[in-house]
Amino acid sequence: MKTTRKTQGFTLVEIMIVVVIIGLLAAMAIPAFQKVRTASQDKAVLNNARQLGAAADQYFLEHGTSTAQITSLVGSANYIKSLSTVANESYPQTYTQGTAIEITGIAGARTITYLQ
Repeated sequence: MKTTRKTQGFTLVEIMIVVVIIGLLAAMAIPAFQKVRTASQDKAVLNNARQLGAAADQYFLEHGTSTAQITSLVGSANYIKSLSTVANESYPQTYTQGTAIEITGIAGARTITYLQ
């Protein structure tokens, strides 16, 4: 009689190959995810800058001035009800007609300039 040995489970080499493949897939996916995240943050910040620019323009028209404070633009009774930060960015406190809006410190590293 011939006895057959039934093997169960995976060998160490097979498990190591699977781990290496998962590592390679993760190494390709993480930079792509970070790029998408950065682009998404930049778009949200740019949208906030557009809203601030439009609110400042409306303020200039209604008050006949060429400068406005952020407190005159953002608030429950103002042009923009609330302004949410996306990546710990800083918005200027004063807006002047005809000058660019510069948002700094986006994710601690980037700056976006919005030309009205």
